Amino acid sequence: MNETKRFSRREILAGSASFTALAVMSLSPLTVKATLPISDAGVLVAYFSRSGNTRVVASQIRQAYQADIFEIKPATPYPENLDLLVSLTQKETDSGYEPPLAAEISQMGNYHTLFIGLPVWGGTAPAIIRSFLSHHDLTGKILIPFITHGGNGPGNSLSVISEHAPHSTFLKGFTLHADQERHTLMQVSQWMDTLGAIK
Repeated sequence: MNETKRFSRREILAGSASFTALAVMSLSPLTVKATLPISDAGVLVAYFSRSGNTRVVASQIRQAYQADIFEIKPATPYPENLDLLVSLTQKETDSGYEPPLAAEISQMGNYHTLFIGLPVWGGTAPAIIRSFLSHHDLTGKILIPFITHGGNGPGNSLSVISEHAPHSTFLKGFTLHADQERHTLMQVSQWMDTLGAIK
């Protein structure tokens, strides 16, 4: 039996404090199919970022690989109030609930490699990541996770991803204790160097 994860305001605040968040886009409650331009490399960067930390890493990966990029968003935005957020995410984790997506990718078959980015909430992946993985056929894809956290490590996030994409191949991921942006980007560059060419 999996140990129940417990969330705290400190964990979510720690994962939110390091980078300047980009402007928050309004979300539609209607799930739509997103049509993306297909990168010549066949590489997609998909990420969820509430505070902007994971978004910074996603942007650097996109530029390095000339990849397409897709922001994973819930149909109903997570609350800005941290107490409400902690309560909601705890309920989602305890129940296994997978919240509806604001948009899905209609042409996932055109990509052979997927970088998937997420923060760690309460020692695990946010429920919206489980939703994204469940709603897309990732059979035969190369999956490369990149994870930001507030100091307690990735928890069981990698297990969550592998359980929801059992027919994918995983390459070495990147786990980061979010701190100063310059140091973060340097670490991301060093990690991508270890991956080599994505073919």
